[in-house]
Amino acid sequence: MITDEDKERVRQATDIVALVGETVVLKQRGQEFWGCCPFHHEKSPSFKVNPQTGLWHCFGCGQGGDVFSYVQKRENLEFPDAIRYLADRAGIELTEERNVQHGPKRSRLLACLAEAERFYHMMLMRGKAEGPAAARSYFAGRGFGSAVCRAWDLGYAPGYGTLVDDLRKAGFTKAEMLACDLARERSGRLSDRFFDRVMFPIHDEQGRTIAFGGRILAPKKHDGIAKYINTGDTPVFNKRKHLFALDKAKDTMVATGTAIVCEGYTDVIALHEGGFTNAVAALGTAFSLDHVKTLERLRVKRIVCMFDGDAAGQRAAERAIQYVDKTTSDLLCVVLPDNQDPMEFLASHPKEEMQKQLDQAEPLIDFVFRKRLEGYDLSIPGVRVKALDDLAGLLAPLKSSPLLDSYATQLADALGMDKDETKRLIRQKPLPKDQEAEPRRSRPQAGSGLAKKPQQTTVPTYDGPSYDDFDYQEEEPYPDVPPEAYEDAGEPSGPAVPSAALSADERRQIDAERELLALMADYPKEARPYAQRIATFAWADSRHEAMAWAMLATPEEATPAEVVAAATSVYPGAAQILGGGSIASTEGMSAAQKMSFLVDTAELYSTKRKVREIRTKLRNVPDPLADSTKELFIQATELQKRVHELSARLSASAEAN
Repeated sequence: MITDEDKERVRQATDIVALVGETVVLKQRGQEFWGCCPFHHEKSPSFKVNPQTGLWHCFGCGQGGDVFSYVQKRENLEFPDAIRYLADRAGIELTEERNVQHGPKRSRLLACLAEAERFYHMMLMRGKAEGPAAARSYFAGRGFGSAVCRAWDLGYAPGYGTLVDDLRKAGFTKAEMLACDLARERSGRLSDRFFDRVMFPIHDEQGRTIAFGGRILAPKKHDGIAKYINTGDTPVFNKRKHLFALDKAKDTMVATGTAIVCEGYTDVIALHEGGFTNAVAALGTAFSLDHVKTLERLRVKRIVCMFDGDAAGQRAAERAIQYVDKTTSDLLCVVLPDNQDPMEFLASHPKEEMQKQLDQAEPLIDFVFRKRLEGYDLSIPGVRVKALDDLAGLLAPLKSSPLLDSYATQLADALGMDKDETKRLIRQKPLPKDQEAEPRRSRPQAGSGLAKKPQQTTVPTYDGPSYDDFDYQEEEPYPDVPPEAYEDAGEPSGPAVPSAALSADERRQIDAERELLALMADYPKEARPYAQRIATFAWADSRHEAMAWAMLATPEEATPAEVVAAATSVYPGAAQILGGGSIASTEGMSAAQKMSFLVDTAELYSTKRKVREIRTKLRNVPDPLADSTKELFIQATELQKRVHELSARLSASAEAN
């Protein structure tokens, strides 16, 4: 139980202006400090802090109170936990802690870690042996001179009991060393946890040493030993909650509303030294929801993940997708050119180039989808179906999210799939084993990824159609193509998911393309007048397009057999497609009428495909008022007119026959 005396000690030790100033930009007006309220959106400051009374109040939302109520609301804590939070921040040991005998005191652990940091730093800066010299050479090779090493308290761990001896001389016990994960006990003897490693001290938000990260200096010399190791979870450190350099980065984060999340300590240091002082890194674990919440508490609106471009970076980005609906912050991604890390990029480029990369950060989901789809030939329907099965697994963590509809819609548009089938496939996918089963936070608006804020998808001053207007449901002119038509030639099995995943328009376009190709094989002369129109089609299947070009490239006097041979030369499975046409054998229409009907039908669905592609682009426009955005609307409007024209012509043709 927390006593009244402890409560008052904590209150007296807490500077409310400094506390609020961690996440709010405050400006002094007389004896009070004013800023924008951290608990509701506002543009004009209506939030005040009075250091004389220790109280805060917002005239906008009516919230107010003392330091304890502020921490309760900011950290989402109960009242006793708010006191404990502030006591820890002030280094105060509460009475309840003294009465509970469950290990070394927190204050002693922090002191032990601080002494370890001093020892490691001294060994780096003053050590004369081969190890410290190699450590200095390692840091120098990365552009970290003595000034940088001092500013970041970098160090060197020689190991072999040297730290244990130093801590013993400083008065620390075996239990305290073990609790800090600075030592290991073997056969009743203590040995150093870190040896022959350059050391990166990890601090909490108040700048206190709570853990270390160590990189082995000679991996070949220590074969089989991990290149990087970090302090394990301790009473003062949790790798899933703490971020490297947060104490140095938080002020810039609060001021700019942007955080840069890197994968390594040296990347963070290089960014800070290059002027990007809002950079942090996860600590020996994947970027977690606790990390996201920490940054969100600092009023960060843009979290830019600077992942490596390799497979590990791709996996890290994919895992972070699960957080897009659990935060109001935008989750963005940057991969530097030539797969360089931040340190390498800053060494060869001016600061302005790095800022340009950050300004062009793309939504995290867009990056993940783009990278994952690079391995697929999306010009083939069966491959698009398999790509959907793959990407549905990535979105499985969001199956219960209110953003799923937006994600499924854009994914369906991008792959030519049915939206409802896409949502169904996502919902039936099991969660990846390494995904977190954490509760979803309420999120009124989507800040990033495939789902955009509704107002961002329309142009307020543009008197034209919305992208949602470009959606048509004409009756299909003939039955859907059978499922086996979507399988790749030569494959013994069908696609990974049912061909029904393809949208109705996609299936009808494929059907129209196949019927048109079959008719072109039977009547090549009737097809030649339409060569220019056929050349403008956005084909649903690239194999169909290759066949059409080959057939139209034959001499004018070519026989149907020669035309079929030309198609077979570019696609071995052409014979099955060209022999399966049904309209060619129907009665009541001449060959010329059939050709006109099929060209119009194929162009109709091709045009609708182009409209769908524009709709996908408009969902992600960075500036809805830009000239390029208006140009997209103009293109869509012209294409819409063509759709209506073709639909009317096909309807008239159907009635006449």
